[in-house]
Amino acid sequence: MDWSKIFAEALPYTEFLDRYATPAQRSRWNAMHPQFSLTAEQTALLTGFVRRMPVLCLAGAWCGDCINQCPAFDHFARVSPALELRFLDRDALTDVRDALAINGGQRVPVVVFLSEDGQEVSRYGERTLSTYRRLAIDQLGPACPTGLVPPSAEATATVTAEWLAEFERAQLILRLSPRLRQKYND
Repeated sequence: MDWSKIFAEALPYTEFLDRYATPAQRSRWNAMHPQFSLTAEQTALLTGFVRRMPVLCLAGAWCGDCINQCPAFDHFARVSPALELRFLDRDALTDVRDALAINGGQRVPVVVFLSEDGQEVSRYGERTLSTYRRLAIDQLGPACPTGLVPPSAEATATVTAEWLAEFERAQLILRLSPRLRQKYND
């Protein structure tokens, strides 16, 4: 994959929603965005990122998992000047969609962390561990989920922390990269 080319075709958060979300979908994204907040420690962590890190998120404006997670990424990018966040609609480039399939499925969101020169650093998606644990309780136990109720504040905070750990992991890979350390003499 030529990730630099794909990243160049992707859109910033608001432009992605402007282009792909229906008014009803946009309303759900807008309602979820303020549900995410960063702690002082999370903000300090993000402002400490020094390596430029393009982040490509394969998403769908229609997708509940995206609505319930991707606004956190926008919060991260607003705090960290090192992050360059872009979104690509799942169906815009079928070769990208197919390359980022999870367990044979076209799942979203999937995030690809890149180096400044377009090298893939890591990828992660589509749900965090806490989300899968909650789903397992709901679907493998006696409860029957409706999917209409947004996650609790505690669940949102946990998902934020889990995704931030992935962003931090990618940043540390970049910071400790011998190639980049040599380039920046650090």
